[in-house]
Amino acid sequence: MAIVLFDGVCNLCNAAIRFVIARDPHAHFQFASLTSRTAGRALQGSPGPLPDSVVLVEDGRIYTRSDAALRIARRLTWPWPLVYGLIVLPKMVRDWVYDLVAARRYRWFGRLENCPVPSPAIRGRFLD
Repeated sequence: MAIVLFDGVCNLCNAAIRFVIARDPHAHFQFASLTSRTAGRALQGSPGPLPDSVVLVEDGRIYTRSDAALRIARRLTWPWPLVYGLIVLPKMVRDWVYDLVAARRYRWFGRLENCPVPSPAIRGRFLD
């Protein structure tokens, strides 16, 4: 089981979470807002500042930025695990692209006033 922590008011992040849920039939991932108690507990003692968009906590390890996105993709249904192949690119390049989108996500995709409430069908996959 892995936890995806995300920016709950970001339209892009919320769309990405819906995308993951639709392609995660074995419910490998659970989800929580980065501002939740779950996130606080999961990130306790983490080294350095964390990004404010997506963090993956899996097998006791914390993955951020492009590492998190690619590790999530490799657990999804076909053909999305192929995206994990981008891990061969230098981390500096992958994270530059990730940061470029993350820094502009509100401007390009907008933001919500509040974190949306998940539907009853998927509510059990959301923590806090």
